[in-house]
Amino acid sequence: MISGPVYALLAGFLGAAASLSAKLSLGADYLRDMCEAAVSGWSQTPGDPAACDWLGIPLRLLCGALLLACNATMWTFFSKALRHCSSSARATVTTTASNFISSAVLGRLIFGESHAALWWVGISLTLCGLLVLHGSSATTAAQEDKKYE
Repeated sequence: MISGPVYALLAGFLGAAASLSAKLSLGADYLRDMCEAAVSGWSQTPGDPAACDWLGIPLRLLCGALLLACNATMWTFFSKALRHCSSSARATVTTTASNFISSAVLGRLIFGESHAALWWVGISLTLCGLLVLHGSSATTAAQEDKKYE
């Protein structure tokens, strides 16, 4: 059986994947650039841009479908995280932190994005808050158990 925090981590990753799919399907020629890079990588001659023109629409539709699928699955996992976590705050903060980190990694891998130092300070504070939240909820649960005995 999967625990609540694992569901929350998966929900955050799927939220980042949905954002990536939206950026690819609606963004400014990301798919065309990737297609041209792939075609030119397969052959020694420069790629045929016409092949990437007709391929762009089906790829955008595929990314749109992936966006819907990732969002539906993300909400399913998030609701399971809410059900299995000890508090809704724990599930929400874990999902948010997972989404931020996954977005950063996917943005770096797919688009070559880099983040400013202020962004990293913000995500570090979010992760510290997550650690405090997870640590305090375990302590509180143990104190409540003693209280009822």
